Amino acid sequence: MASSADVQRGLQDVVALESRLCFIDGKLGRLIYQGYDIRDLAERSTFEEVAYLLWYGKLPTGPELSDLTSRLGALRTLPPALAEMIDRFPADANPMDVLRCAVSALGLYEPAETQPGPHAISGALRLTATMPSILGQFHRRRKGLPPLKPRPDLSHAAYLIYALLDRVPTGPETRAMDVDLILHADHELNASTFAARVTASTLSDLYSAVTSAVGALKGPLHGGAAERVVDLLQVIRTPDRAAEVVHSKLVRHERIMGFGHRVYKVEDPRATILREWSRRLGEAKGDLHYYELLRKLEEVVHREKGLYPNVDLYSGSVYALFGIPTDLFTPIFAVSRVTGWTAHVLEEYEDLRLIRPMAKYVGTVDLPYVPIGQRT
Repeated sequence: MASSADVQRGLQDVVALESRLCFIDGKLGRLIYQGYDIRDLAERSTFEEVAYLLWYGKLPTGPELSDLTSRLGALRTLPPALAEMIDRFPADANPMDVLRCAVSALGLYEPAETQPGPHAISGALRLTATMPSILGQFHRRRKGLPPLKPRPDLSHAAYLIYALLDRVPTGPETRAMDVDLILHADHELNASTFAARVTASTLSDLYSAVTSAVGALKGPLHGGAAERVVDLLQVIRTPDRAAEVVHSKLVRHERIMGFGHRVYKVEDPRATILREWSRRLGEAKGDLHYYELLRKLEEVVHREKGLYPNVDLYSGSVYALFGIPTDLFTPIFAVSRVTGWTAHVLEEYEDLRLIRPMAKYVGTVDLPYVPIGQRT
């Protein structure tokens, strides 16, 4: 164990708290939500079921799932004043900035849901339900699409696609997005989740905690990797150029996004699942361009660096096949991860202790104070 004088940069391998929500086995490549393997959940459940699992600690019964689905559908409509505020944002604003501001502002209109405690679950449902609406409200205006309608008849995954693209998705598209949302719902103490828990540990409210999380997710080293993977594919263009492009990046000591992970020592199980969905969706659309590029990129990077893919490698290709702009990739991540963020905040409220680590001071001490007229 590290002494008080030792520093674990990035808090790597430091155990900060106990949680029943999510378990990662980095050596075996396993991801567990509340006891259930992610492979089973991705194959057999829906995003709504997984949200219920994270919030309530068990899979829902039929009536419980029906009730949750109805509640989420009913909560999709934005407060008119918030919709008007979003419409006044600059059309060229970063969608993550829009999301951060809107999440914070939403707390002003739902004050009963802002206070810490078990009743904050109402805020968790509202935030989950409204994030697609926030993005749809902003994106439709900047693209000149028709005004957003709540569409409570659609599943969460289908509604997200509709909100962004103004069309009802096909069955394969809906299921691909549903699986993607399941895979991104939680991932233990990642940077954004830890930011949310730190904020909640001060006894701050749920909306403030989620605002903190959105700000952390915006960073390209956390939530922006899928965008940069697609940018790289646009540089590679054809599979035969993969080795040349990878080699040039390695010579310049540049990071290749979509590979390696702080926790997983083998392939990220989410990447395994999304690889298959990238192929399925590409076949359904008659377009395997992204899939073939990614397979070749995997081969080259593993040969050159011995790195395995993570979830970001294939998620961007799925979004791109929908026709979703790259600057919405990270916001879609947030649409899913808000369930994990809020579940962690609720758990933090159950066993509250202010999160306050220490820093190792490496500056000088005992400097003499020099009057301002004598300073040079």
